[in-house]
Amino acid sequence: MSNKATVLSEIIKGRRSVFPESFINKAIPKAVIEQILESANYAPTHKLTQPWRFTVIVGEARQKLGEELGRLYQQNTPADKFLQKKYDSFAQKTSQSAVIIAINVALSGAIPEWEELAAAACAVQNMALTAQSLDVGAYWSSPPLIDDLGHFLGLAPNEKCIGLFYMGYHDAPAREAKRSPMSEKVKWMG
Repeated sequence: MSNKATVLSEIIKGRRSVFPESFINKAIPKAVIEQILESANYAPTHKLTQPWRFTVIVGEARQKLGEELGRLYQQNTPADKFLQKKYDSFAQKTSQSAVIIAINVALSGAIPEWEELAAAACAVQNMALTAQSLDVGAYWSSPPLIDDLGHFLGLAPNEKCIGLFYMGYHDAPAREAKRSPMSEKVKWMG
């Protein structure tokens, strides 16, 4: 196996979701954030629609996002289902994260929506692998509340938020992947 393939395989196999409670209080330099975002731009995209759009949330905007998520949770949750712990978790996650990137998709109408969602997911995978290679912890969260973030994020009518990508330097220990054998998931024809 070539050296590039070995390095890539190590990065892929080492990537794990790292959650905000493991983030340490250390800023991620803008150049590192831009490097992570730049890798997203090379995801596969049918008809070159390049539907991925990102909103980078840093500084005080993180607190505002936490407040907005809490407000949306309170507004959309019946009183008998409301959990104070969940409400508080929004402010906690956003304050623990150095950077939060809203993952948005601009729907072109030129191809089926699922293809543009798939392209955006590939872009996020590129981001996750680049973050892993730079020792930045990250995870993609898609709470139902993201459907209501369009106004907060200033999205255009053809755009929608499909998740939040929380990032931070971290002290989480490395963990083994929990994957069943690939042989259980592949059928060969020929």
